[in-house]
Formats: sequence, structure tokens, C-alpha cells
Amino acid sequence: MTLEFKPAWLFVPGDRPDRYTKAAERSDIVILDLEDAVNDGDKAAARESIIDYPLDPTRTVVRINARDSDHLGEDLAMLAKTAYTAVMLPKAEHASDLTVLADYQVIALIETALGAVNVAEIAAAANAYALMWGSEDLIADLGGGSSRTADGSYRDVAKHVRNSTLLAARAHGKFALDSIWADIPNLEGLAEETEDAVQSGFSGKVSIHPNHVPVVRDAFRPSEEQLTWAKAVLELAKSEKGAFAYEGKMIDAPLLKHAELIVARDV
Repeated sequence: MTLEFKPAWLFVPGDRPDRYTKAAERSDIVILDLEDAVNDGDKAAARESIIDYPLDPTRTVVRINARDSDHLGEDLAMLAKTAYTAVMLPKAEHASDLTVLADYQVIALIETALGAVNVAEIAAAANAYALMWGSEDLIADLGGGSSRTADGSYRDVAKHVRNSTLLAARAHGKFALDSIWADIPNLEGLAEETEDAVQSGFSGKVSIHPNHVPVVRDAFRPSEEQLTWAKAVLELAKSEKGAFAYEGKMIDAPLLKHAELIVARDV
């Protein structure tokens, strides 16, 4: 069974099977994490938990360890014992990194300088299902201190990688996921950033706390006003030839596409 894309994704530590079901109930797609959220000494237990406590494969992704990790072989052996078909590959740096995962839908994480430079190549890989960028791992790889300035906005280099990841993914017809929001209690800031992600063209946003999921869903869900406009435009387009006027504005191919995307977000 293949992954069915929806916008609100949630990480859960692989070694916390007690959280699996709750995470699945609260989010659109669960990411069972074997990498950053799990200490080396707990990774074996986390793999066993992923086998023993299966979730819906159409709504679950497993984040394995990096391509050059000593844990990767065991992660792949574990995956072979499950029904999961979607994996998140951290620190993707070349399209060839995805070849070992040829039988899976891969969400490639762009979170190193080399990955950012090669993002278009990675997006073009046949089994690349989606791209996500990671802000703090990126800054650590660059030798910096923080991805954000004092006012909470991203530094220019982080903005560049965010934009490059979005452009590469969309250019190759792949989904694009925005990075996590780390300031857990600041839901207003999350809402603002997610709204920017929606309007910029991101397909979804990944969260690390279940309280963030409703905020992400609200941002991706079109307003009644937007939905009414989009449906009316698409209905009129069935009987119009070429561009036409609606509510005093000219509706052409780009706006028709925009209307289609609004309706598609009504989930």
C-alpha cells in the first residue's frame, strides 16, 4: 500500500510505541523516527516496536538513519518485516543516496550544505516522493549557531535552502514539506509561518508536537470565502472559452490553476 499524501505530518519517537496510536489519531501522517529522536542504545528496541505495533501504511512514514550510518542496514532489515512503503531519508546529498531505497517512496531530507547544492538532482530521482528541508541540522552542518534571528525570522541562508527545496520539488512534480516549528508554545508564530508555507506552494508541514497539528490543518484548509470563489470560477470555466471575467477580475490559466489547488486543499 502506498502513502496517501495529506498536509499535517507529526514526528513520534520510534522507541515510544505508547504514543503511536495517539499520534496517528491526531495527525494526517505519522513519522516513526529512528534517527534523531532515538539514542543509539535504544534503536534496536525502537525497531522492534515498529514491527510489533503496526500503523496504517497509507498514513505512516519511517525515518531511518542516514545513508552513511552504521544503523542503516538494520533499519532496512526491519522495514522488510513491515508493510511500510514510505521512508524519510535524513541528510540526503545525492540522488544515488536513494538507490538503496528503490522499493520505497522516499521523502528526502535536505539538511546539509551538499544536499542543498544538489537538491534538484535529488528531486529528480525516480523514487523521490517528497522533499523536506531541515533548518537546524542545516545550520549545524554549516557551522552556524541558529537558523533564526532574534525576531524569529529565518536567516538568509535558511530562506535560500527553504526556497530551493520548494522550487526543486515542485519543478519535478514532487511534494514539498516545510520544516518543523520548534517554538512549541508559540502557536501564533506557527500559524503565520504555515500560512506563508501554504501561499508559497508547500504541500504540507511537519510538526514535533501534537498541538501543532490543528494549526497546520487550519492553515492548509481553505476559507469558506476562498472555496466559494474557487468553485464558482471552476464552474464558470466549463462554459467559457479562454479568459473570462469574474467579480471584476480577469480569470486566466494561472488563476484557474489556483482555483483547482484551493479545491484540492479542501480535505
